[in-house]
Amino acid sequence: MTAASAETRTRRLADLRGRTDAMLASLEELVNVESPSADLGATAACATTLAALGTALLGTPPERLEVDGRTHLRWASGPTRVAVIGHFDTVWQLGTVARWPFSVDGGRATGPGVFDMKGGVIQSLYALSRLDSLDGVCLLLTSDEELGSPTSRLLVEAAARGARAALVTEPAARGGALKTGRKGVSMYTVRTHGIAAHASDPSRGANASVELARLVLEVERLTDRGRGTTVTPTLLSGGATQNTIPDRAWFYTDCRVVDVAEQQRVDAAMKALKASDPRVRVEVSGGPNRPPFPVSVGESLHRQAMRLTEEMGLGPVDGVAVAGGSDGNFTAAIGVPTLDGLGAVGDLAHGEGEYLEVGAMAERAALLAGLVEDLLEA
Repeated sequence: MTAASAETRTRRLADLRGRTDAMLASLEELVNVESPSADLGATAACATTLAALGTALLGTPPERLEVDGRTHLRWASGPTRVAVIGHFDTVWQLGTVARWPFSVDGGRATGPGVFDMKGGVIQSLYALSRLDSLDGVCLLLTSDEELGSPTSRLLVEAAARGARAALVTEPAARGGALKTGRKGVSMYTVRTHGIAAHASDPSRGANASVELARLVLEVERLTDRGRGTTVTPTLLSGGATQNTIPDRAWFYTDCRVVDVAEQQRVDAAMKALKASDPRVRVEVSGGPNRPPFPVSVGESLHRQAMRLTEEMGLGPVDGVAVAGGSDGNFTAAIGVPTLDGLGAVGDLAHGEGEYLEVGAMAERAALLAGLVEDLLEA
């Protein structure tokens, strides 16, 4: 890296630090337009606000991509060399901001979706706004990532395919670490269908809840921690009334794996589940949602990020593999070098009180800008 370019990037960092209040104002505006993933109207309204913010910062309006009634946003200029990926949907329901409003105190900003991941979205816009040219950059912001990206996966893959890198502005890992790998994710629903009868004469029924309880334990035994595999039954329910043999029951299962072989092993076992009572029918739906994101895919980009932080006089930035999935799983799986966790530094994602560190906003925006700049010039 030349002395001139190092000086340019240091000046950019100082410039972004001077824009911290503007970033916070933009973040507050975005947080106040709530965007729970399942609410198409709310996410569309948030897309409108975000499009206006992005147009003001980047100088051009985005494409509004409508898929199955859902709105995503894309800024793109020329053949893509660098894809920047994020999402603006959140896990928080409408009305949350009324009881938990956006606020800044003690160097931390809090509010629903601040950390995961509206902070990263705002940082992306400000980072890209400080570059001389966005030719070759595709910025894709989606509205269904928290649901597993059912309508945006193809958009994510198309944005990254053929690019030199995909940079994902999901929240940083604990301590501000970048995410250089992620586990693959599978999601299942297991349903048992039995025969209802009065609880006073259970032999006339086939108990769907009893079969469900047995299957919950069978599924949990698919966990293999030595291979980094967790298979976790989560939400469950069964029956209709207190004095009736349940004729239906169900539970959800969350699976996280390090490699494809494990994802396939668990998938085969889940789909082979059977009841011990021949009168009970077992129905399994779902399957792999996100393929594993191997650490090897992000290592070179992490080294590049470490060089940039050193150049800008910032502390070293660790790289870690994490269990949670993101759209980075999709870009890594199609062979595109991917670095994740480039968004907000903070904690408590999906938890009441999630927050970001205000002082890190400019630093992460400057890092993202530097990475994009390097990749465009490569």
